[in-house]
Amino acid sequence: MEWIIQALLSYFSTIGFGIIANIPRRALHASGIAGMISWLIFLILRAHSFGIGSANFFAAFFIGLASIFFSRRKKMPMIIFIVPSLVPLVPGAPAYQAVREFVLGNPADGFQSMLTVIITAGAIAAAFMMTNLVEQLVIKWHFSKKVR
Repeated sequence: MEWIIQALLSYFSTIGFGIIANIPRRALHASGIAGMISWLIFLILRAHSFGIGSANFFAAFFIGLASIFFSRRKKMPMIIFIVPSLVPLVPGAPAYQAVREFVLGNPADGFQSMLTVIITAGAIAAAFMMTNLVEQLVIKWHFSKKVR
């Protein structure tokens, strides 16, 4: 039951951010689906003892692949799907905890939370770089196949 609630909340938070970010109405459902599935991927991987970095990497990699798919299907830019879909993965709580610990005078705990933020952000960035590489390889393979 908890997973269903988390799936629904991630779907609606993605759509809510999409509305705030003023993305086109026809992209809301697709980005909501991408955000929800990426959050479920993150939860499943964390439940199977994956680290926070690798779980974020694979969830963000899925967002990248889903964004490529939806952008071609709906003939819209990828960024329209990427930005709202990332909302469930953004490390807001650890960033808040890091600042809070620094203000309270606990630098060790603050650096621990800051490390979580850096690992998460790095994993998300690496996943999008990997998605871009995969897309370029597929396009190159597809065009070389047409030339023959």
